[in-house]
Amino acid sequence: MKIVSTNIGERKEVIWENIKVVTGIFKFPMDKPVFLDTEDVRGDAICDRENHGGINQAIYGYSLKHYEYWKPLYPNLDWSLGMFGENLTIDNLDECNTHVGDTFKVGEAVLEVTLQRNPCYKLGIRFDDMKIVKQFWNTTFCGVYFKVLQTGFVKTGDAFVQIKSCSENPTIADLLARKKIEKRM
Repeated sequence: MKIVSTNIGERKEVIWENIKVVTGIFKFPMDKPVFLDTEDVRGDAICDRENHGGINQAIYGYSLKHYEYWKPLYPNLDWSLGMFGENLTIDNLDECNTHVGDTFKVGEAVLEVTLQRNPCYKLGIRFDDMKIVKQFWNTTFCGVYFKVLQTGFVKTGDAFVQIKSCSENPTIADLLARKKIEKRM
C-alpha cells in the first residue's frame, strides 16, 4: 500500500440548520510532507476533541478505492482527496482485512490501528447531503483511526508497509458492525 494524499484542514465555520457549526472536516491535499504527532497531524484543525484526535484517534486514514463507490452517488460534488476528513488517503486500505493492533511503517512514522470511524452530521455537512451519514453506516467503508507509535513526517508516495499483524483481533469492519448494533439498542 502507499499514501496517495496527505490532507489537512483549517477551522471552518458553517451554518447548518440555522446553527453555526465549527468543523475541521474540510481537508485538502498537501504538496509537502505532514508531521504525524502523538495526538494529531501538526497544523490540522481538530474542532471536536471529544470525538477526534487524541492518542487513539490521532490519524484518520481512508481508502482511495472507496472513492469509486461514492463518486457515482454524489456526481455533482467537487471531488478532491480528503473529502471524508481523512488525514491520509491510502490506495488500498481494506477495513475487512485490517485488525486492531496491526502496525504500519509509513515515512518516518509508525502507526497502530485502533478504531473505526463513526460518521456524524459533519460528514453530511461536507457532502451537503445528510443521507451520506446513513449510507456510510451501511457500508464497511468507515476508514481507520491510528495511534502514532513513532512520530515523524510522511508524504504522498510513501509506502504504507505492515510491520505487525494482529489477525487474532477484530477487524475494523467488525468494530463498525458492533457499533451499529449498539446504536440500535
